[in-house]
Amino acid sequence: MYNLCVPSERVPEFSLEHPLASALAVIRGVLFSPKIFYRDFEAEGPLKEPALFVLLVGAVTGFLDAVVALASNLSFGELGVGDVWSAVLEGLLFALLSPVYVAIATGFYLLAIRTFVGKVGSFEEVYRIAAYAFGALILFWIPVVGAFAVTYAFMILMGIGIHSVYRTSFVTTVVVALSGFVPVATALIFVTTLG
Repeated sequence: MYNLCVPSERVPEFSLEHPLASALAVIRGVLFSPKIFYRDFEAEGPLKEPALFVLLVGAVTGFLDAVVALASNLSFGELGVGDVWSAVLEGLLFALLSPVYVAIATGFYLLAIRTFVGKVGSFEEVYRIAAYAFGALILFWIPVVGAFAVTYAFMILMGIGIHSVYRTSFVTTVVVALSGFVPVATALIFVTTLG
């Protein structure tokens, strides 16, 4: 019923042997050719590398977000020790909690898949799809662009991934993507407003 394994040399996977090069290849594939990336994507596989990829993207994004926050405060002449501590702490929390956030998002998408597609998929498969979609959040630190990056990652890329892996129709893909995206986006807005 769905695409378990279609080996291809065109689909980059995050690798611990070459973390920077493989992460850039995944991000490039997800951002610039997501249909090809997910068409040839192997849903079954280990979770270690995707989780570490999410952690790496979260660390880079958290660091860049902290730099932007500090530069913004500095440009307005309001940079204090508290601002530095707050920016560093928020960046660190974003990095460390990114794999957890992807796991929570995976739960919402798996529930939507099981509801609208049927008893297909597993947590591991959906986590792998979501982890690589999370690569788009490398742009999250850019003001205004960040909101579009979240939408692109958790609606468009997840939709493409679900459609490609589970061979869903267009309408089913849209329903599943929206059903997963709404709680994920709501949770992100809630967490962002707390900080």
